[in-house]
Amino acid sequence: MIPDDHILTEAGMALEPSGGRILLIACGALAREILAVIEANGWSHMDLTCLPAIHHNHPERICDAVRSAFRANRNDYETINLVYADCGTGGRLRVLCDELGIEMVEGPHCYSFFQGNGDFLERAGDEFTAFYLTDFLVRQFETFVWKPLGLDRHPELRDTYFGNYDRLVYQAQTEDPELNARAADCARRLGLAYERRFTGYGDLARTLERWA
Repeated sequence: MIPDDHILTEAGMALEPSGGRILLIACGALAREILAVIEANGWSHMDLTCLPAIHHNHPERICDAVRSAFRANRNDYETINLVYADCGTGGRLRVLCDELGIEMVEGPHCYSFFQGNGDFLERAGDEFTAFYLTDFLVRQFETFVWKPLGLDRHPELRDTYFGNYDRLVYQAQTEDPELNARAADCARRLGLAYERRFTGYGDLARTLERWA
């Protein structure tokens, strides 16, 4: 919403400057991690607004949601950046960002930028049979994996979905024994070997630092 004391030009841009504030439009699955990085660095000039994390399961909705969020906030901020990778949009999100004149996080998905895009690419040839979880997805395993795939109702579908995987790699953003135990249980339920890999915030943190 545009403050009452802002006057808009015909192009829709505010005449009054925003004071250098930055808005991050982000996937809701990254909210906790983004806020942790912002708070750790004291970046009080950065604000965060999140789109529904469930768009992970419907990537065709992401571009329209990003465009709407940008239009709703563009007059209130000097800079808007997007905290998404491609996330299954087939390059459409990059085209949209170029159209809107905003930056986005590099990489195909959050599994890549959490690990570091370079490292993820180097491992890709050996890990094409790996299923990844992040801190968020461990917490939300029922909501984002188990139930959407119908495994709560039809556990026999597990082999149909995961028969070509051989391991679950938990990319841990934090040192949390409870999440580690939950991730190991996710692997057991999916019938996969378990590996925990501490990544921290990876390229996400480095990208936010550059933007800040």
